[in-house]
Amino acid sequence: MPDEKVMAVELTRRHLLMGAALTTISAAAFVREPRATKAPLKAGELESLIPTQIGQWNFETRSGLVLPPDDPLSKSLYSDVLTRVYVSEDRPPVMLLIAYSNTQNGMLQVHRPEVCYPAGGYTLSETQTKTLDVTPEIHIPARFFSAESASRTEQVMYWTRIGNESPTSWIDQRAAVVRANLKRVIPDGILVRTSTVLADYASAEPVLKEFVSAMVRHLPPRGRKLLIEG
Repeated sequence: MPDEKVMAVELTRRHLLMGAALTTISAAAFVREPRATKAPLKAGELESLIPTQIGQWNFETRSGLVLPPDDPLSKSLYSDVLTRVYVSEDRPPVMLLIAYSNTQNGMLQVHRPEVCYPAGGYTLSETQTKTLDVTPEIHIPARFFSAESASRTEQVMYWTRIGNESPTSWIDQRAAVVRANLKRVIPDGILVRTSTVLADYASAEPVLKEFVSAMVRHLPPRGRKLLIEG
């Protein structure tokens, strides 16, 4: 019959080895686990970063915009959402929506407007990708489409930023998250959407471009980094 003391020593040694192995695995997993690298926006910071006067436009109201679906998933996606309607004496009104998420982890990612508008009863045209030349130094890959419902037609222009990238499709968006995660980074994400109620995109495009260019010029450095640069 084996000596009980010898068995106790062997069991203790085995437990120590198993514990050491589990500790090593846990430490390695902790080191490789992606982490958020940016401090989250403070409450109300997004609101304060976006000016109430943008070029020829002035902030008038927060209502009247097509919003992300009001469900638990959408609520978990965003840490802050800004909605504003800007008006001008000689320009069409412009609607602005900015949805920000502190973390993009591959499971929860920003909703693209191609999801929100059909959920609101709109029929969409084919989406086009164009480069938005905001300033001589800033060029944003943006998406354009028309959204038509029984009551109105909106012309929409938007872009997304995931970490330091500006993906123009859902696949590119997921790839941007994966690339960041491989660098052990959980990137933040933002959607910037502008729209106006006009019958055709040809007449709306210069209006939206003028608005966005003016907005970027009026942004403080922190706001420009948040919306564009990452």
